[in-house]
Amino acid sequence: MKTYKESPVNENYAFAEKRVKRIKGFYTHLLIYAVINLAALIAVYFEVKTVSDFWKLKNFWMLLSWGVGLAAHAVSVFGPHVLFGPKWEERKIRQIIEKERKSQHWE
Repeated sequence: MKTYKESPVNENYAFAEKRVKRIKGFYTHLLIYAVINLAALIAVYFEVKTVSDFWKLKNFWMLLSWGVGLAAHAVSVFGPHVLFGPKWEERKIRQIIEKERKSQHWE
């Protein structure tokens, strides 16, 4: 017999709670990324002698490298559910069942 803690409702709630925390973590990361990189770019802008010096790649290394990390974080939070979410699983299960029925392994 399942205890109250093992009920599907609690499992769904725990899953949703964990997912919300991951999404919140990503948005926090995004906010910190935006604030710090904006401040850094403003500091660089006032430090360079000409506007053309501002647009050099060396001034954007932090923005770009941290952006790669932020993109990886986004994929880890949103990617698996977009690419291999419940709809994909259901569609794949139906494809496998149909393939097995056609090859007459199942009756």
